[in-house]
Amino acid sequence: MSSYRPISNLTTISKLIERLVLERLRPHLLSSPNFSRLQSAYRRVHSTETALLHVMNSVYAAADAKKITALVGLDISAAFDILDHDVLASRLDSQSGVVGAASGWIRSYLRGRQQFVRLGRHSSSMTQCDGGVTQGSVLGPLLFTAYVLAVGELIESYDVSCHQFTDDTQLLVSMDSTNDTPAIDRLAHCSAAVRLRFLQNGLQLNADKSEVVLLGTSA
Repeated sequence: MSSYRPISNLTTISKLIERLVLERLRPHLLSSPNFSRLQSAYRRVHSTETALLHVMNSVYAAADAKKITALVGLDISAAFDILDHDVLASRLDSQSGVVGAASGWIRSYLRGRQQFVRLGRHSSSMTQCDGGVTQGSVLGPLLFTAYVLAVGELIESYDVSCHQFTDDTQLLVSMDSTNDTPAIDRLAHCSAAVRLRFLQNGLQLNADKSEVVLLGTSA
């Protein structure tokens, strides 16, 4: 059962309104200088393909320079379900300039939701959604992307390369195989700092889906 994730069954009118908001909100967020250029999710002409190309290009460039690459893949557990509404609204205000009526609308959109789970003829009791963005919604993925914007700056402060796709973050560092200690230490400190930043924002890394791999050539 842990492999299944419920998707919210939203009304058609709700999704139509969300699409109208998305057409105004997305270009505004993307034009912000704080939006990470290394975030490939929910941007035109960006996709999983551009994320893969960026990561593999870094690996191949390091191999051409006779270096190996340490790649750390981080995944957030139940990322969309535990996002803090107040933190998101504050971040949209301070980092992307979403204020006034627009900010009020987003707060109203996120809050006051209730949900229940139905499986066949059986239904759970109704419960209040105190956090998170709605899975299956139009705006949810973009709002989550805005929520984790600051992580890119934190990673770069450790002189570690990265690429993001929504809640997936790849950390990369190249090193000389004869002297890998400084790079590994830098990567370890960066990973710990990212984990702490996520925890401070109510997000928990999924250890089962986070991986470390060394990439290079045999010679």
